[in-house]
Amino acid sequence: MSEGGSGDRASSDRVAIQVRVRRVRGALPFPAYETSGAAGMDLRAAIEASITLLPGDRVLVPTGLAIALPSGFEAQVRPRSGLALKHGVTVLNAPGTIDEDYRGEVAVILVNHGREPFIVDPGARIAQIVFAPVTRAVWAEATSLDETTRGSGGYGSTGA
Repeated sequence: MSEGGSGDRASSDRVAIQVRVRRVRGALPFPAYETSGAAGMDLRAAIEASITLLPGDRVLVPTGLAIALPSGFEAQVRPRSGLALKHGVTVLNAPGTIDEDYRGEVAVILVNHGREPFIVDPGARIAQIVFAPVTRAVWAEATSLDETTRGSGGYGSTGA
């Protein structure tokens, strides 16, 4: 895509990337942005029967999709705030990272931190996916580091 508005920007003037996607099971709709200002798209459960997630349990839920990210990007799998608030259900390894070279099915590790069983129904929106550029680091070994006000103060050292 070229500069100058020929398809390289989303309608809200945000940069858009092309992500190739393949259905590996089921025929759920592709994830989509629900509002013009949304950062993530909802992922759905590509399951044939409901799954009951008891309090404290975790389960790997397939989405039915495999993706090919452009070079220099990752996809992050994040919790849905409504599931977390209403049911205590979240993504266990949040955010989960999908690397640009992964070609398997995207799946979501859900955990029930709530007090009641939670039912994951076929097609339910279970998480969201956000795309982000990747910055790679190169280590530069040093014999000392510059001093800061915080210094080596760790967890909780800057206040409550």
